[in-house]
Amino acid sequence: MGKIIEFYWDLGSTNSYFALHLIKPVAKKHDATVVLHPFNLGYVFRKQNYVLMEEPKVKLRSRKIDLMRWARRYNLPFQMPTKFPMKTSPALRGALAMRRLGKEWEFMEKIFAAYWERNDASVGELAGLTPIAVELGVDPAEFERLVESDEIKDELIAETDRGLERGVFGVPTFFVGEQMFWGKDRMEFIDDELTSPTPPRAQRSTSQAAV
Repeated sequence: MGKIIEFYWDLGSTNSYFALHLIKPVAKKHDATVVLHPFNLGYVFRKQNYVLMEEPKVKLRSRKIDLMRWARRYNLPFQMPTKFPMKTSPALRGALAMRRLGKEWEFMEKIFAAYWERNDASVGELAGLTPIAVELGVDPAEFERLVESDEIKDELIAETDRGLERGVFGVPTFFVGEQMFWGKDRMEFIDDELTSPTPPRAQRSTSQAAV
């Protein structure tokens, strides 16, 4: 089996936008497949009683400045949208619908570009997502049926809960095998792991016991 990079993401995450772009050269270098996992960050925040915009104003200002530094560093057309934060569960369900139609990655790229590059918050609602599905050659009625189906809603819950079980506490989060990497600034570590994988725990224990 080829190398796998698992990527937990949410449309409302600034750092997921950058990670989407930065993981590509790493995956290409190692001929690795990126497996996507929509992760409902809003649900997790509510569960943890965390409110992003209630952080100290100086921290929020600093974060925005830092994001623009990243945008300049990697020549990405990032901008902070006027409507932030926003509800993202429709977009996450849309990605799962497009997974069934073989267009998950392309859909994710388009909704990130719309929100974080063109200030288009319509992708937070089904009405704004459907034109993107049509652009990708998908029947709009079928797309909308899937997005609103209990099957897809349950799948998003399952994806999010499975992430929490694995230790995901925010996005972007990546897994290479059992190794977890959190944040857009972990690409070098992911590269290292794909180059020289961490030995399984049983092997490490045996080696340590033999020393």
